[in-house]
Amino acid sequence: MRILVVGASGTIGSQICKTLEHHDIIRAGRNGLDVTVDNMSLDSIKKMYEKIGKVDAVINAAGGANFASVSELTPELNERGIESKLKGQINLVLLGLDYVNDGGSFTLTTGVMMDDPIRMGASAAMANGGVKSFVKAASIEMPRGIRINSVSPTIVQESFARLEKYFVGFSPVPASRVALAYKKSVEGAQTGQNYEVY
Repeated sequence: MRILVVGASGTIGSQICKTLEHHDIIRAGRNGLDVTVDNMSLDSIKKMYEKIGKVDAVINAAGGANFASVSELTPELNERGIESKLKGQINLVLLGLDYVNDGGSFTLTTGVMMDDPIRMGASAAMANGGVKSFVKAASIEMPRGIRINSVSPTIVQESFARLEKYFVGFSPVPASRVALAYKKSVEGAQTGQNYEVY
């Protein structure tokens, strides 16, 4: 399979590439790799798809949100979660439909915070929940047998030392275990699912 991985240089994205290395992987991200893309820019997403052409699967492991308490969360701070984590992922689907082969798939990324809230995580939880709902609803009308799923990871071991203050009492999992959920989405047969790796 020819697989596009957006966010391929990140902790989870790089592990996805390693787990799926028996396929033809196209690594995308803001810092280049095989192709450069900014998922907050419609023009950038369009140019990426035009450059790479047809693929069998699109995986997104990119997208961010600002950490702030609700009393400090301004509309401007919240915008990053909307533009990157929520709209950025949805736009990869909307603009990518014509570039995914019949029977192909999209796999997006949500996250544990929508199910198990943390302090200063409301913006990320909002975006994660929106992506999960989009995947579930979109799955019933995807064209040409294209499937769509999402993966919801908890905090990964590789990032835990840096982020432990936010994820108090959480049990981190290795990124290699999270990557298996993306493999299941791409190589499996299910659609409309949110694979929780908690």
